[in-house]
Amino acid sequence: MSAPAKLAPSRMRVAEFLAWPGDGTRRKFELVDGEPRAMDPASVTHGTIQANIGALLHDHLKSTPCKPVAAPGVIPRIREEMNMRVPDIAVNCVPDEAGQRALPDPVIIIEILSPSNETETRENVWAYTTIPSVREIVLVQSTSIGAELLRRQADGNWPGRPLLIGAGGEITLESIDFRSPLSEFYADTYLLRPGYP
Repeated sequence: MSAPAKLAPSRMRVAEFLAWPGDGTRRKFELVDGEPRAMDPASVTHGTIQANIGALLHDHLKSTPCKPVAAPGVIPRIREEMNMRVPDIAVNCVPDEAGQRALPDPVIIIEILSPSNETETRENVWAYTTIPSVREIVLVQSTSIGAELLRRQADGNWPGRPLLIGAGGEITLESIDFRSPLSEFYADTYLLRPGYP
């Protein structure tokens, strides 16, 4: 007999969300406007892309105070008491502390778009733009080679449209002085196999 589901309160604050044991399954959640939202397990391709990006950033940042963090909690500054989003990767340049459950000041947020949750992921972008420390947001495709880059402008505003980076392009993250061919994000995936598509 399976354990009964642990129901979430109808509206949660971040502290309640962090104390909530989940719904009795192994699903992961993020908190969106007080409501826990389940996150689907990643595809193998998604996970490979996430690992590649994390490794590239780790190697680039190892002699700096910054580091990539996989699936961190980040708290938007609008309705912050009712929101904790979980991007695929964030870059943080503030030392971590024991028991810390959210990155206080991420500078880069990276999301990998999956067909099953692309709409929800894109909805999170507005929330990320409210975090004052965030300089760049990257959305990486997982079913084709491509990315979208949003970079905070000198006046603090965000551009109306992202910079689109195609299969032969290079991605530049100015806030950490990082450059890479976009194809390196896709190493060891079917998207780089000869003859595909």
